[in-house]
Formats: sequence, C-alpha cells, structure tokens
Amino acid sequence: MRAVVLSGPGPVENLTVVELPVPEPPPGWVRVEVRAFGPNRSELHTRLGLAEGVTFPRVPGIEAVGVVDSDCDLPVGQQVAVMMGGMGRVFDGGYAEYTAVPRELLIPFTSELPWEVLGAVPETLQTAYGSLTTGLDLRAGQTLLIRGGTSALGFATAALAVDLGARVLATTRRADRLDVLREHGVAHPLVDDGKVAAQVRELVPEGVDAALELVGTPTLPDTLAATKVHGTVCFTGMLSNEWLVRDFYPIGYLPKGVRLTAYGGESSDLPAEVLQRFLDRVAGGEVGLGPTTVYRLDEIRQAHDDMEHGRRVGKLVVLVRGESA
Repeated sequence: MRAVVLSGPGPVENLTVVELPVPEPPPGWVRVEVRAFGPNRSELHTRLGLAEGVTFPRVPGIEAVGVVDSDCDLPVGQQVAVMMGGMGRVFDGGYAEYTAVPRELLIPFTSELPWEVLGAVPETLQTAYGSLTTGLDLRAGQTLLIRGGTSALGFATAALAVDLGARVLATTRRADRLDVLREHGVAHPLVDDGKVAAQVRELVPEGVDAALELVGTPTLPDTLAATKVHGTVCFTGMLSNEWLVRDFYPIGYLPKGVRLTAYGGESSDLPAEVLQRFLDRVAGGEVGLGPTTVYRLDEIRQAHDDMEHGRRVGKLVVLVRGESA
C-alpha cells in the first residue's frame, strides 16, 4: 500500500510517500481501507517536534474515513470514521491507503456524500460538538465568540451554534475573509487586531455568554475579557502553537466571575447518531462545512506547508482514492 511516513521532526521534506505492507490487525483491531483524511494541526505539531510520546518513523494521521476491510462485528464495506486513541502517534495512523485501529475507534455511518466531503468531518465535528456541549453548554439565544473563526474548527462550530439558535461572533486576522464568515452564518465577523474584547463589547456591552478559544494562550486573556460575568471560555485550539500559560496566577489572570474550561475529546465523544445526523443535514443542504481544499496523497507536503503557513481557509482534506462514496 501507499503511505506517508514521517521520518522525524523537521521540515515538510521529512514526509515521504512510500510502499508499506498492508497492516494485519491484531485481535480486537480492525483494518480500514482509507478513502480520505483531514490533516490536522496535531500532525503539524508532531512534524514540528512539539508532540510528546511519538516514535519515528511513523505514519501520521489522527483521523480518517473509509470502509471496513477485515472481519469484525461490522460488515466488510461498512463506511466508518476513525479518530484519535493514539492514531498517528502511538501506532500508524490515517495517512495511508489502509490503517489498522482498535475496534472502539470506529464510528459507522451511511452516506452518499463524496469522500472528500466526508473526510472533512469527523475530528472537526467531534471537537466542535464537544466544545459546545461539554465545554460551553451553549444554549439557544446565547452569544458565542469564536476566536479563530476561519479555521476548519471555527466554521464547524459556527454551523452547529447557528443551528442551535445562538448568535455568533467570530474573528479573522484578515479583512478579506470577513465575507466568508458572513456567508457561513456568522452574525458579526471581526478583524482580530489582538484587542477583540473592545470590539465585542461595542456589540454586546455586557460581554458574550460563551467564547471558544482556538488561537491559544497569546489571545486567551483578551478572549476572557470579552466574556460576561458567569460566562464561560473554552480553550480548545492552538492555532498559534502556544498552549502554556507561564506563571499562572488565577486571581490576576482570570476576570472575576468568568469561567475557564477546556476540551479535548476522543472517538467515543462523538456519538454515531450525532455524526449521522450531521452528514444527513450536510447532504440536505441544511448545514455547511465551510471551505475545503482537497489534495492527493502525493501532495501531502504541499498540504502541510499550506497548513503551517495559514494559506488556506477552512479544512484541508487528502483524497486517498478518487471514487465517490
């Protein structure tokens, strides 16, 4: 099979498409024929040497979509999403034509959407859904600020929040991307100049009910300042590649009465019925995924370079096999 191997931390040249044996799943594991996968910042962190516990060489990839290709309780050919649980870090992941994963990582679904669309969904949806439910407990009628709105996760979260009945504010560092946010349901797109709290409070004087931090620790204090008393900020993303708060003194760091939570989920945190409903609604035109950019497997270096330098809006997807679902 063809697979992408990361030889070790470093530049995109450390990613190479090679021929490897098709994996034989051990007991309790399932082989999946991969049709598409979404490169994530998790793999960028691995390539840059920022991830712990990864051994090399390694086939990266914390998620993939495809079909069951070995005996298990699901029929061969069943469409599945797989994600997390050590994929691409502890064992070889989704950057390949086949991957073997523990059975509990499989989420079955049925859809006629193209694989390049399906490949944009699993990990992003899991994180957006978990951030809004577990992280923020967002309710209809509330206001939500998304710090990092033109990321794939930002678009997915906006879609879910609007569908829930929330009023969404979202940021981008580039003024030419404001219209893209509007087109995807954001009521108040904002240019992030590092001081978003003042802009937010012009629109929502008391502060937003909830805020999703996707940029990281450099913008977190300002995001906290944009949030109302008894409001909640959920730290989920690290687009800045910075996630540590140095010399954290809670009383000095946190505005009084503002709650700070965090979210990081696993495959088990995305119920199959939530995935199926979302895919059905995408197919019906009821919700959108945001912009996507599609690559082939042998374009993985370009995909990583684009991700590292923020050249694309929304989700990146690698199509491993060209036929539709």
